[in-house]
Amino acid sequence: METSTGGSRKGRSRDSGKERIMNIAVIGGGGREHAIIRSLKRSNDVSHIYALPGNGGIAEDAECVAIGAKDLDAIVDFAVEKKLDYVVVAPDDPLVLGLVDMLEEKGIPCFGPNKAAAIIEGSKAFSKKLMKKYEIPTAEYEIFSDMKAALEYIETCPIPTVIKADGLALGKGVIIAETREEARDGLRTIMEDHKFGASGDTVVIEEFLEGPEVSVLSFTDGKVVRPMVSSMDHKRALDGDKGLNTGGMGTVAPNPYYTEEISEQCMEQIFRPTIEAMAAEGRAFKGCLYFGLMLTKDGPKVIEYNSRFGDPETQVVLPLLEGDLLEIMRATTDGTLADVKFSFRDEAACCVVAASDGYPASYEKGFEIKLPEEHEHIYIAGSKLKDGKQVTSGGRVLGVVETAPTLDEAVDKAYAKLGEVHFDNMYFRRDIGAKALAARR
Repeated sequence: METSTGGSRKGRSRDSGKERIMNIAVIGGGGREHAIIRSLKRSNDVSHIYALPGNGGIAEDAECVAIGAKDLDAIVDFAVEKKLDYVVVAPDDPLVLGLVDMLEEKGIPCFGPNKAAAIIEGSKAFSKKLMKKYEIPTAEYEIFSDMKAALEYIETCPIPTVIKADGLALGKGVIIAETREEARDGLRTIMEDHKFGASGDTVVIEEFLEGPEVSVLSFTDGKVVRPMVSSMDHKRALDGDKGLNTGGMGTVAPNPYYTEEISEQCMEQIFRPTIEAMAAEGRAFKGCLYFGLMLTKDGPKVIEYNSRFGDPETQVVLPLLEGDLLEIMRATTDGTLADVKFSFRDEAACCVVAASDGYPASYEKGFEIKLPEEHEHIYIAGSKLKDGKQVTSGGRVLGVVETAPTLDEAVDKAYAKLGEVHFDNMYFRRDIGAKALAARR
């Protein structure tokens, strides 16, 4: 089994004198996992962190083990062999496949929902039906598993419309059709060409909503929901929100459109009702529930749920956290979240993603990554170690994050720090945060 070291933090805490006792693992290998690991390292109760599989940058902060995030049996075997005290399951696939259930059967507690609860992301049809049943505001929709019936519906539904593959699709299974011809092509891409595999056997066709988008991550233990600071993602590949959809080219926090009044409205109409609905369905959700919201003229509505930390939203949210992430995570598992004190600094954060030119389509890999000496808040998403050096191995290569008292300062600092990063074929958007800054003026 291949490993690379970097995770040990043995010894006594300077501030508490308490032994760092817990051996933990974080499942996944992207920028989100790197941000989670960096935050977990600050906990006084952590002795060693494994990353499965991790990446070339994560190897600085955790012991990387060459086990893929979807190799569930191998993960369980490793966790038992190493007598792990706690496992953080970060990506969607292992959650939806039931990794938390498998680990808990072995007596290993986890951060993340079980399979029954993770369906809230694993099936868009399930989540839409849940919202309809419990009167949680969302877009009007229809569900189809028959291509002919879906095509017939396209001929009469309002345009533009949104077509979503029912299952997981790496955040890319959504088509916004501006014309009926685009809608027909989109259906064929998903249901006939099987671009997203079995995830597209069923589709949700829903009303096109307009308004500012907001991402709100939240901790929950199945009873209590505690939202984190809001954020704004930038999904399109090119400046001005043009080009193909990506996994995210940058984020800022907080989102200026998400006011205190809207926050209270979301808690009463969306956040708490969702947690209560899942519990009522016998699917109590524990972990991080992500609310993707649209602030429409009729009020906030749910665009999507994710059953885990978002990427790259995590990269701007966790640096603002004032509290022990491991303590919070364990409280979601134990059902004691109401007893844990934590908050988020009244500051701003900006993450700019540096990608391989050509992403999310085709791009070259294998270029050496050069980082500045100080890179605590540079989170590596797609790199591997080759001859002792980090080289690019993915589309999104890294995210540069800076915090500051104001968003203007955070944006300026992030782009300045990005100027100290280099790899051949590097591409990034130059307008991350521009929309948020315009909203504040």
